[in-house]
Amino acid sequence: MKQLSIRFYAELNDFLPPERRMVPFDWLFHVGPPVRDVIESLGVPHTEVDLILVNGRPVEFTHAVEDGDRISVYPVFESIDIAPVGRLWPRPLRQTRFVLDVHLGRLAAYLRMLGFDSLYRNDYPDRELARVSADEERILLTRDRELLKRAVVTRGYYVRSTNPRQQLVEVLRRFDLFNSTAPFARCLACNGLLLPATLDAVRDGLPPRIRETHREFLRCEACARVYWKGSHYARMRKFVEAISSPAPPVPPASPAAPARPRSA
Repeated sequence: MKQLSIRFYAELNDFLPPERRMVPFDWLFHVGPPVRDVIESLGVPHTEVDLILVNGRPVEFTHAVEDGDRISVYPVFESIDIAPVGRLWPRPLRQTRFVLDVHLGRLAAYLRMLGFDSLYRNDYPDRELARVSADEERILLTRDRELLKRAVVTRGYYVRSTNPRQQLVEVLRRFDLFNSTAPFARCLACNGLLLPATLDAVRDGLPPRIRETHREFLRCEACARVYWKGSHYARMRKFVEAISSPAPPVPPASPAAPARPRSA
């Protein structure tokens, strides 16, 4: 029986049992597997990893481990450039385009509210989620760590929180997106872009009272849904302002649904 020592750093410890967090521990094996297999056998999806050091040297996921190896595993770095050390991915994982699993519908709506391109369906099978993530170079957001272990997935993040508002803050912090928001630029229903529209262009689909009291409208270029600044808009604006700061508190209340600005 052969043995190696491995340690995980920072938030990668979220995937480990308490006794293995923040400390080196031993792992036994017969034939040296790829280091990626070692990491994922311990419960850590490869999409969460950006740097692996074996005996102090950076290695690829395909590196075969050997008896006596000392392995250090680091998460995706957002604040510093580790390219000279040996980043595992050809470019940073951070992209501002997402695809979300079936458990994250409310988070998808919040991300769209802030202007992020976020695909979501409540019937996405795992195979399709993985394919869309790979083919369209979208970050896969999920609460299913096994989904992130699929070989085709190279951009992904395991969402820790179960509270949608906390999930939003978590994702914004994780990918450093506070300065990249574009509130009310996307349709909450279908993810399409919202474009300015005149009253004449949308008149037929509006209630009579809205035609009389409003002059500013947005229309989704994909599904033609019409938005205007209705009763929910002020609450939505406060919600967005509370979220869109480098160290936002979790808002005590959020728009219902989350509410759209108001639409026909």
